[in-house]
Amino acid sequence: MSNETKSKNGKEPAVDVSRSKVKFEIYGEEMIEKKVKSSGNSGRVYLPPDWVGHHVKIIRID
Repeated sequence: MSNETKSKNGKEPAVDVSRSKVKFEIYGEEMIEKKVKSSGNSGRVYLPPDWVGHHVKIIRID
């Protein structure tokens, strides 16, 4: 069975996202592992103040 189904417009297939793990290869300057804390209706991760203004990428690992 295919993971693709017809989208609402009927022209492009909609991809069904599975929850399997994928591999990312990322080049960067530093890495920190942290646990996301609850913050109202969302989550929050505190990063070092010297990271302010820099571009970061967040990847959920579990």
